[in-house]
Amino acid sequence: MSGNAASYFVDRHVTEGRAAKTAFREAGGAKRSLGYGDLADGSGRVAAALARAGIRREERAAMLVLDQIEFPLIFWGAMKAGVVPIPLNTLLSASVYDIILKDSRASVLFVSSELWPVVEDAARSAPDVRHIVVIGGEAPDGTESFDAFMAGTEPAATLDCSCDDVAFWLYSSGSTGQPKGVRHVHGSLQATSDTYGVQVLGIREDDTIFSAAKLFFAYGLGNGMTFPQAAGATAILYGGRPTPETVTEVLGTEKPTIFCGVPTLYAATVHHYERNGRPEAPLRCCISAGEALPEEIGKKWAALWGVDILDGVGSTEMLHIFLSNAPGDVVYGTSGKPVPGYEVRLVDEDGADVGPGDVGELLVRGASAADGYWNRRDKSRATFEGEWTRTGDKYELTGDGRYIYCGRTDDMFKVSGIWVSPFEVEQALIGHDSVLEAAVIAQRDEEGLEKPKAVIVLKDGALRDGLEAELKDFVKTRVGKWKYPRWIQFADDLPKTATGKIQRFKLREM
Repeated sequence: MSGNAASYFVDRHVTEGRAAKTAFREAGGAKRSLGYGDLADGSGRVAAALARAGIRREERAAMLVLDQIEFPLIFWGAMKAGVVPIPLNTLLSASVYDIILKDSRASVLFVSSELWPVVEDAARSAPDVRHIVVIGGEAPDGTESFDAFMAGTEPAATLDCSCDDVAFWLYSSGSTGQPKGVRHVHGSLQATSDTYGVQVLGIREDDTIFSAAKLFFAYGLGNGMTFPQAAGATAILYGGRPTPETVTEVLGTEKPTIFCGVPTLYAATVHHYERNGRPEAPLRCCISAGEALPEEIGKKWAALWGVDILDGVGSTEMLHIFLSNAPGDVVYGTSGKPVPGYEVRLVDEDGADVGPGDVGELLVRGASAADGYWNRRDKSRATFEGEWTRTGDKYELTGDGRYIYCGRTDDMFKVSGIWVSPFEVEQALIGHDSVLEAAVIAQRDEEGLEKPKAVIVLKDGALRDGLEAELKDFVKTRVGKWKYPRWIQFADDLPKTATGKIQRFKLREM
């Protein structure tokens, strides 16, 4: 078989008799669907249309596309043509799109019509963009509709290439700085489906999977496209904003067997279900990534559904989850154990391995590692050290081989000479009945010493009177007297990236 990932994830299903089976189904709205045969045909036509437009092999195709059936058609069609698709975060500002389009030198931009007003100025001023294709609605002047772009084409053959050819890019969400173009090769996609998809998630052909995490996100790309396509399963696409209300609607109407979320959404949805009840859905498995899942949230979800959340950790650089809890082996409050096919280690500031009970930076080795950052040589050299990839996450290894998340390397700080994990204090705070979300950062006291400060989002109806002192005492009894937050600030929400990660650098500016 060709090293082109589209051969495995798309074309194979036609020869194996799944042409009529639904690959993707949209939730809400028109509820369009796309069979595996139509996916193979349509992606081949996208490849032909790109060639007709003069987009050559290894040129870039930026995709500012909602989770809709055109997304897989464009993604796989570009790869069939040897063009490099770049799914973009759909929630960025116009100035960031301007930076990305210029940095990537994309030759063509595919954009959902709903997102055109945000990206229009950046798209029209990008020096390398030769074609703009708008999906849905009227095509503005100087652009082409997706239907017109595809009109009159016949499916092109899938380009034969090496599994080590660069297949697609993702821009890292960047919780602290400017996004970086992360280059992934064709072989990485099957590497994640053969490891996590098969050996942890255990996705089957008869599954229906719904990922609230979007396809532009490395985690969502695996959940909503490559894992179901590897198994010949069906994926539910939802183009709207995932809230407790919309997720409840999709679960209740589409009846998925697998649900994929992020910790902040799980927390808000648990609170919603405690007040309103949960829908009926045949869930057999739920997964979480993006940030570590608080122990309290995992236990509450499992009590509500009778189904565990498999909490894990991955990264844009590694493409998907490489450290995870597993079915029948879930310990909430930990990120579990290495996914089969990956190796991890913890190192101190000098690069020496640390053992159980100590905290160190997590390094990972596996076949899905990125090929490096685009035009960021210093960052590439600092992150990718031979076969090992630095994650920037601090972990503690337990005696039984599980990993406990302690925070980002830059977020850890010492109090009275002892390391404090912001995540540990946050978990304690979330255990209080009044707290919906919490973020902990270091702040200097009047003597210039670092102490914990907490920014807290309360549940609806929670009263603030006397709560500050109560929360401080609550943390003291749970995780230690020196770890309690010296200051507590209440907020309506926490600043986050589109992938749900708390932007602590913004909290430090508050």
